[in-house]
Amino acid sequence: MQVGNVTTPFGRRSVTLAQIKGQMRTAEIKAGKKADKWNVFRDACEARAVLGIQGRALTVLNALLTFYPDNELSEDRGLVVFPSNDQLSVRAHGIAGTTLRRHLAALVDAGLIQRKDSANGKRYARKDETGGIEEAFGFSLAPLLARAEELAHAAQQLAAERKRFRITKEALSICRRDVRKLISAAVEEGLAGDWGHIEEMFLGLTGRIPRTPTVDDLQQILDEMEMLREEIINRLEIQADSENMDSNAVQNERHIQNSNTESSNEFEPSSRKEQGAKSSQAIRRTKEPMKAFPLGMVLQACPGIRDYGPSGNVESWRDLMSAAVVVRSMLGVSPSAYQDACEILGPQNAAAIIACILERAGHIENAGGYLRNLTRKASCGEFSLGPMLMALLRANGAPGRKAS
Repeated sequence: MQVGNVTTPFGRRSVTLAQIKGQMRTAEIKAGKKADKWNVFRDACEARAVLGIQGRALTVLNALLTFYPDNELSEDRGLVVFPSNDQLSVRAHGIAGTTLRRHLAALVDAGLIQRKDSANGKRYARKDETGGIEEAFGFSLAPLLARAEELAHAAQQLAAERKRFRITKEALSICRRDVRKLISAAVEEGLAGDWGHIEEMFLGLTGRIPRTPTVDDLQQILDEMEMLREEIINRLEIQADSENMDSNAVQNERHIQNSNTESSNEFEPSSRKEQGAKSSQAIRRTKEPMKAFPLGMVLQACPGIRDYGPSGNVESWRDLMSAAVVVRSMLGVSPSAYQDACEILGPQNAAAIIACILERAGHIENAGGYLRNLTRKASCGEFSLGPMLMALLRANGAPGRKAS
């Protein structure tokens, strides 16, 4: 926006509102104020989106600052630099003259520098009798000194916004991965539920992510994705509770049947050997391992396993499997029992079960026997890791659930 004109020997030059604001700012510089020129420059680079300038303009600003002899900007030492366009072009990596003038104008309009023209329009310094600079004509760096705090604050705000964007984007990626794995695990294990509809909801949410999203776009989708994840976990918990009730009923029925047939078993000594052989064969039976649940879900259900990971933490499945080997030995689980579990359940699920056993170590007398029993049930399709994780999640607090 042009608000007036000034007369020079070469004609009339328009004065913009930004230039007038810059002059007002520099008039308010407190006596003795100083600022590190490179710190101010870095803040200007961080805040360039707010300032509305391009990277090449910052290159020109960097070149101008190299002509200022001190690292600290100070009115006591003067704030005007007076390089020629040729000198500026060399220090700005050979930028063309027309491009140089355009970016100098952009820096003026952005309120980062001011023109201080001489009578003939040239840039030079008038020196006193001692050789010191008495007056200089060229570009004043006073706006940088006047706006040092403003630029620093803008840079901090933009850095905070970028951090929030990065954290929100990472959280959405993790949540998407969790929902995808939960749906896949539920479908693969044949759990009851309208998983096709839930799949459509999931795809609808992911399809709404813009190509160049804002943090608000990501936050809204993240909130809905977390609600979907909680809904899936709720359904899995209901399924787990139903399975536990059915399992208890079957165990009671078997107990009654065993009590009624106990006398007949005394006359069939070979039957138990045959059952043991069949059980061993079942464990060795080749079967595709069940799909692993999300690592974050396992760690929330079993936080105790983190202490046994490399460097005292678990950040990946590799870390969890390394921790499981340590805990397996500590709990007295034999290598063969753990190997059987890895073959039937898969290495990731076997490590997750070790984490679950560690979490309930005070309630399990024989960890090795317990693991072998779970492995045998899994080989016969009678065990799912989901209910065990859900039970521990309820004890430790399910993700995203508010305390009641």
